Amino acid sequence: MVAGSVPLKSARGRWIVTGCVLGSSLAMLDATVVNVALPDIGRDLGSGVTGLQWTVSAYTLTLASFILLGGSLGDRLGRRRIFVWGTVWFALASILCGLAPSVEVLVAARSVQGIGAALLTPGSLALISASIREEDRGAAIGLWSGLGGVASAVGPLLGGWLVDAVGWRSVFWLNIPLAIVVVWVASKHIPESRDPHAEGKLDVVGAGVVAVALGLLTYGFIGASPTTVALGVVAVGVFVVVEIRSPNPLVPPSLFGSRVFLAANLVTFAVYAALGGVFFLLILQLQLALDYSPLAAGVATLPITALMLVLSARVGRLAQRIGPRLPMTVGPLAAAAGLLLMLRISPGAGYLAHVFPAVVVFGFGLSILVAPLTGAVLAAVSTDRAGTASGVNNAVARTSQLLAVAALPGLAGISGADYDVLEVFSDGFHLAMIMCAGLLILGALIAGLMIRAAPRSDPDAVDCLPHCDPSSPAVSPHEQV
Repeated sequence: MVAGSVPLKSARGRWIVTGCVLGSSLAMLDATVVNVALPDIGRDLGSGVTGLQWTVSAYTLTLASFILLGGSLGDRLGRRRIFVWGTVWFALASILCGLAPSVEVLVAARSVQGIGAALLTPGSLALISASIREEDRGAAIGLWSGLGGVASAVGPLLGGWLVDAVGWRSVFWLNIPLAIVVVWVASKHIPESRDPHAEGKLDVVGAGVVAVALGLLTYGFIGASPTTVALGVVAVGVFVVVEIRSPNPLVPPSLFGSRVFLAANLVTFAVYAALGGVFFLLILQLQLALDYSPLAAGVATLPITALMLVLSARVGRLAQRIGPRLPMTVGPLAAAAGLLLMLRISPGAGYLAHVFPAVVVFGFGLSILVAPLTGAVLAAVSTDRAGTASGVNNAVARTSQLLAVAALPGLAGISGADYDVLEVFSDGFHLAMIMCAGLLILGALIAGLMIRAAPRSDPDAVDCLPHCDPSSPAVSPHEQV
């Protein structure tokens, strides 16, 4: 099969998108479905806010640390192969999570689970980019983004139902049948692809350094240790030096020669930091301040799911025609407005008057933003670098979410057993939403200033920053934003 030749509307095209969406949804769903179970996990395992932060952060830490390595492995060994391996790893780790007898064991199992997610996540988008024909790619990416976003958004609903009906451990058992379906679809219907330019040894040193850096930053933020945070910042600097000097870097510096790729990743960092804080704290606020059951808290977020499902593919097609600048500017601003409306979510607030308007506006903003952002990342690189580019962008997103969950509760004044102190937690939630709104506004400003407004008339022009090499294979001649 010729790379990039499968029509989206063909049977095989639909299977490719279905398999890749289901695979990425495993990682996305688990990142949100667990949030709704946190209060029950805390009560059952005797954990305070710190233990709950680590339950979320341990998964995101290893995911963010090794997702770049997962993308490189896929480019070299085959994206479908690594995608399947990651899915199996993820399922086995989910079993460990479901059996955990203490919060310490659960945190350890979550860290193992994150490694599996790091293997499967970059391949899910790279396989679509490498298999679907170019004229259908924008719609395919829109479907991937939208349906993946639906998986993230439906997580609280599904998790709430499972926690109410079966118990918190069931949110991990859910991954097993999904993983079986993903492995079957991938093995039978998704063509293999790899990067023909990938050569040399894997950058294991770089992977180790970035894991240490993120671990130090996470531990420092959660433990409120400025010294540890400073060591983490130094380690980040060491990682940059290692990548510049490495003959086969996990993060090729040439990728950032594209203005669009640089801007899209800066927007990703700001926006996904906000999303990490929102999805961690909103479900807790609904259960603690408004006394919602886990299921009711999940149902309360359904408008986000509906909007993502209806709008994402359409916005992806629109962005392919007009360029991503407008949706990537308007989307974060609309989402920020939704977060400011969440300041009205306090003890005694009603759903229709206070919660519903906030989640609708927030979901509308996400629906406008997600597909154009993903498309901008892939439009900035050549198809054979899609795995690396996807891995870098996913790493940026997961890193920002990791740091947000680690830092926001402390910055907002939530610590220890404060999730049992209604007034303290509610005040902290409001402060955190203001901070997250500021991050979204920052993302909109970056998009508005750094990304071109519309496609260019010269399809062979390359949008390079100073000193970048337009002939580099990391910069796509089809970059039209």
